[in-house]
Amino acid sequence: MFIGMDHVGVAVKNLDEAINVYRDIFGFRLLDVHALPERKVRVALFATGGETHIELLEPLGRDSPVVKFLESRGEGIHHIAVKVDNIEKVLEELKKRGVVLVDEKPRRGIEGKKIAFIHPKSTKGVLLELLME
Repeated sequence: MFIGMDHVGVAVKNLDEAINVYRDIFGFRLLDVHALPERKVRVALFATGGETHIELLEPLGRDSPVVKFLESRGEGIHHIAVKVDNIEKVLEELKKRGVVLVDEKPRRGIEGKKIAFIHPKSTKGVLLELLME
């Protein structure tokens, strides 16, 4: 069912400043920057030297879900993304187990991968992203 970690999402107030920190200070390789107006975020994706990436998320506008996160928790880890072998089957199984889903069906992520989120109510406070290539 679960294959391994894909990335850690970090909510930031200013993406350009955060890119400078992760790229210039820590030396992570910036892979791409995406604006996702439909999700109200701008995202920077970094290679870490292993299989797991770092994804920085900046809100686009006051109505972005990331704004609410930043206001209540401040900058920091927003979500953890894990790879799954069959996202539809995993969602179905988790729903049967009583897990609260943010997404009942997968949608497309920034790299065209299928994604779905599990509500923090079911994960002891951590937003969990499922991801399938």
